Amino acid sequence: MSDVIEYTKKKLPANWNKTGIVLFALGLILVILSFMTDVSRSSFNAVVFLTFLTSIGLGSLFWIATEYLSGAVWSTPFRRVAEFLASLLIILPLAALPSYFNLHDVFHWTHLEVVKGDAYLSAKQPYLNVPFFTIRTIAFFLIWIIFYFYITRNSLKQDTTKDQNLTKKNLRWSAIFIPIFALTITFFSIDWLMSLEPHWFSTIFGVYYFAGTALASMAAITYLVVKLNEKGYFVEGLVSDHYYSFGALLFGFLNFWAYIAFSQFLLIWYANLPEETLWFLQKWEGNWLYFSILLIIIHFVVPYFALLSQPAKMDPKRLKFMSLWILFAHYFDLYWISMPTYSEFAFMPGWIELGFIILTIGVIILVFNWKANKENLVPIGDPKLKRGIKFRL
Repeated sequence: MSDVIEYTKKKLPANWNKTGIVLFALGLILVILSFMTDVSRSSFNAVVFLTFLTSIGLGSLFWIATEYLSGAVWSTPFRRVAEFLASLLIILPLAALPSYFNLHDVFHWTHLEVVKGDAYLSAKQPYLNVPFFTIRTIAFFLIWIIFYFYITRNSLKQDTTKDQNLTKKNLRWSAIFIPIFALTITFFSIDWLMSLEPHWFSTIFGVYYFAGTALASMAAITYLVVKLNEKGYFVEGLVSDHYYSFGALLFGFLNFWAYIAFSQFLLIWYANLPEETLWFLQKWEGNWLYFSILLIIIHFVVPYFALLSQPAKMDPKRLKFMSLWILFAHYFDLYWISMPTYSEFAFMPGWIELGFIILTIGVIILVFNWKANKENLVPIGDPKLKRGIKFRL
C-alpha cells in the first residue's frame, strides 16, 4: 500500500438528513402531545431519553480519550465517528429540560413534606435537594462540554496544521478527563437514576451505568463505522481486522456489563437487607417480572451468542445488526431502571414511549449528519493514521 493517504471528503447521503428531520419532527410532536396527555409518565420517559443520549455522547468521548491514552492506532481512521457522536454532549442541557421542569413528578425526595416525615430521606437531604441537584447537573454538563471542545478542537485543527504536538495536548487532556469522567458519570447516574428510589442505594450502580454507557456508545460507533465504510466514506486499506477490534470490544463490554449486573444482584441478594432488596423485589412484581427476564435475554443472552465466534466479530452484517440490537437493549435497560418507580406493578409501553424513541433516533441522526457534513470524516492530520490503516491482527 502506498504511503500517500488518499481521502476525498464526501457529504452523507441526502436521505440521512431527511430521515433525521422526519423522525425528529414526528418524535417532537408525539413528545409534546405526551406531556399534554400524561405529564408524570412523560417525565419518566424524559429521564430515559436524557440518560440514553448521555450514554452515547459521553461514552463516545470516553472512547476518544481511551485511544489517546492507550496509544491505539487501529481506531484512528474511525475516531471522527466518535468525535461526531460526542457532539451530543452539547445538546444535553436542552435534553434535560423536560424532566428538570417536572422534578416533582419524578423524584420522591423533592416532596419536602414527605422528607420531613422520613428519617432516612432527612439524612440524605443535604445531598438530595433541588438547588444542589441543579448545581451538580450544570457542573457535569459544563465539564463534559469543556473536555469535548478542547479534545475535538485539537483533533480538527490537526487536519490543516499536521502538528504532532496537538496529539500530545490531547493526551494530556485525556489523562485529566478519565478520572473526572469516572466521578461525574457516577454521580450523574446516582442523581438521575438511582435517586428515583431514594431509599435504595448500591455502591456498584455507577459502574453499572458506565458499563452500559461504554457498550452502547461502542455499538453506535461500530454501526456507523461499518455502514460508512461499506459506502466508501473512509480511506482505502481498511480490512476485516479492524472490524474484529470493534466486535471484540462489543463482546468484552457485553460480558463486563453482565458481570457487574450479576455482581450487584448477588451482593444484594446475599446480604438480604430490606433497604437494598426492595429495588430488585419491585422489578419482580406484576408484569415487571417479564421485563426483568427479557432484559437478561435481550441485553446478554442473544448478543453473547451472536458475537461469540471470531467470524461473527468480523462479519459486517452481523456487526451492524447486533450494534442496533445492543443500542435497543441499553434503552430497554434504562427503561427497566426508571419506569417501575412510575408504575409499581402493572405497566405496558405505548405511543408515549414510542414518541421518545423516535425523537432519540432523530436527534442522533441530525447531530451526526451536521458534524459529518461539516468536518472531515477521517483525521487526515493525525500522525497515527498511516499505522492505523496498516493495522493487522
